[in-house]
Amino acid sequence: MAGWGAIAVMVLGTGCALVSQVRASPLLVGFGTNKPPYVFEFEGRGLEYDLVAAALREGGIEMQPYYAPSERLHLMLKRGELDAITTTSRDSGISAFYSDSYIEYRNVAVSLTRNRIHLQRIEDLAGYSVSAFQRARYLLGNEFGAMAGANSGYREEARQITRNLLLYAGRVEVVVADERIFRAFNPLIAQQVDVQQPVTLHALFPATPYAVGFIDKASRDGFNTGLAALRASGEYARIMAAYAGQ
Repeated sequence: MAGWGAIAVMVLGTGCALVSQVRASPLLVGFGTNKPPYVFEFEGRGLEYDLVAAALREGGIEMQPYYAPSERLHLMLKRGELDAITTTSRDSGISAFYSDSYIEYRNVAVSLTRNRIHLQRIEDLAGYSVSAFQRARYLLGNEFGAMAGANSGYREEARQITRNLLLYAGRVEVVVADERIFRAFNPLIAQQVDVQQPVTLHALFPATPYAVGFIDKASRDGFNTGLAALRASGEYARIMAAYAGQ
């Protein structure tokens, strides 16, 4: 198990030893690669980053971040190479100890307005080329997963910024993304594609709640305790407000 060590503490007068687990190093926590405003990978901050770090700290746990695409993070958690990963859920297909929901993403389908694409239901995506984030086929519900499995034009991207490039370049007809992430990447690609092209947002999805997946129950419980303390103290609301305009 990553980050854990054991020491034996002798109990005097009993002739036995009590073995207790202690954390020999910070909790190794996996975050997705750069996706402002949730994770600013190269700055060690972000809405999601700050919430997770603060909840762990309140739970008495130090954190060391590790950044990788979602598919790799889930595989590493399954192998025990990470202590925890963020932006996941019980629907991820990975066995873990899942925390209470700590954040919600607002995913939308986005198309270029000039293409006059009309989407009212998730199943309507089946007729279009679609690019989504990694593991969207698990995390956005059964109906979306069925569409993804049957749609030969469906793809998932390791780098979230790639979806913006594909859409504005006309390489795909629809992208699925959190609205804030989608808009945050536009200034970064303005020299490569025309991001002034009008887009249409299709509200096909309810808010997506995310949890942290842990490989041990004690860390999960510590996180949940810390998260509850953050909400009660008002610190959770303060962190949310700090990124409200981003």
